Amino acid sequence: MKNTGEIPEKYLAEIWREQKFSKEITTLEGEAVNVIYVGDENLDLGGPDFKNARIKIGNVTYVGDIEIDNRHSDWRSHGHNLNKRFNRVVLHAIYHHDPDHHAVYSQDGRRIPSFSIEDFIDQNLVERLKGREVVDQNEEYRTHKIHCNHLAQLLSDSEKYEFLFELGLNRFKHKSDKVIARLKELLYIDSLKIKEPVIKYEVPEEYLNKSFTYSELNNRKVWEQLFYEGLFEALGYSQNKTIMKRLAEAVDINFLYLIKQDNNLINTIESLYFNVAGLMPNFNFDSKPDISNYVRLLYEKWLNLRKLYSGRTFDAEDWHFFKLRPQNFPTIRLAGGARIVGKILKNNLIGQIIKKIEEIYNIDVLTHSIKSLLIVHAEDYWAKHYVFEKPSEVEIKYFIGNSRVDEILINVVLPYAYVYFEIFGKTKNAQKVLKVYSEMSLDTENSLVKEISDSLNIDLRSKKGIIYQGMIELFRNYCAKEKCTECKIGDAVFNY
Repeated sequence: MKNTGEIPEKYLAEIWREQKFSKEITTLEGEAVNVIYVGDENLDLGGPDFKNARIKIGNVTYVGDIEIDNRHSDWRSHGHNLNKRFNRVVLHAIYHHDPDHHAVYSQDGRRIPSFSIEDFIDQNLVERLKGREVVDQNEEYRTHKIHCNHLAQLLSDSEKYEFLFELGLNRFKHKSDKVIARLKELLYIDSLKIKEPVIKYEVPEEYLNKSFTYSELNNRKVWEQLFYEGLFEALGYSQNKTIMKRLAEAVDINFLYLIKQDNNLINTIESLYFNVAGLMPNFNFDSKPDISNYVRLLYEKWLNLRKLYSGRTFDAEDWHFFKLRPQNFPTIRLAGGARIVGKILKNNLIGQIIKKIEEIYNIDVLTHSIKSLLIVHAEDYWAKHYVFEKPSEVEIKYFIGNSRVDEILINVVLPYAYVYFEIFGKTKNAQKVLKVYSEMSLDTENSLVKEISDSLNIDLRSKKGIIYQGMIELFRNYCAKEKCTECKIGDAVFNY
């Protein structure tokens, strides 16, 4: 007999994330569902629960989002049918099956299939999850503290650091693997001469496993697109990383080359980004004569750009501003991104980075030299505004400052450069990239890392980036998933 009570949606999300199903899942209409990638869990306040999932329903592979609810009726009661953020949902996972419904509909009228979680999990799992709800009332559980924090002193600092270093390297490998996978996708897209995301595609397995020739790999625009996407995803932080990456896919490097020779390139790119992103306000110039010359310039440029641009556009509702520091508003990040893209187009930024890695042997000098290429000082209109036509009280100093550049370097530039050198057989340079990753210090604060370091009772070793990354890997892949016995620290202290 099936349980008729509800389960907190965070536990349903856990079931999806870890695929805790006892048998192969099917939609309510009986079509087989093959989960290729569960997606990126959405920790923001709005939008679907998992983004950028890859699933196969029947014979069709979809790339899109997953929404998880207890009941079919939650789709409407939560307003998903009216919210454009849910237009990319490709599968609605519900706990209870309503016999009268097999699907829901998005805001743009697309039919979205559903499947019932309770049909594919063991009742014992349901009872265990409900029992854990009591634990959730404990304040310590709701923090990032790890379960073994009261036993951490049983291990020496050297043992902890050794494991964290190993986890940091694992995290770097995961990032590098992700770069390689996207590189192959971009090469495939280029070979078909299609433009994302208008056409749905699935990269054939044989293509992913093939050996590429030098001429196939030596495709400058593909490498630039790869870097560009990673950069924009990093500029979006957790709240806007997905929409930033989609913007880079829509306004791709091929289109940007069409405007490369523009005499006022930065403003042209800004006009393109703000209008495609849906962030450009619809001012009435006749009724507001005090509108700034900058805004008028962006409008004038867009009149010509929209004749060239035929790609995807977005809405203001797709972007998150809520609870963001003004410095991190999408407007500021796009202004900074426009200037980095200008460096890619005009100054061969990626080539400069590669050359520095090849020629500079002192790790500290190399790290500082690369970072100096990525820091973007605030200037012009956006040095004095956070949003359109509302001057800020405090002048902005950086569009992309030192702490954000640290994050870009460790999460984007180094994995990218490592893959580049490995693919082209420059092993010594690839090892140098790993050395930078292992030795660089970060000028950044991270509340998760702070709590994990406090729980383990260790200092941050001058904020070494690899230890930071190791702590993030520890929490996300072990602590948050309660895989204590698979963790070297947990296994050691619980069996001490």
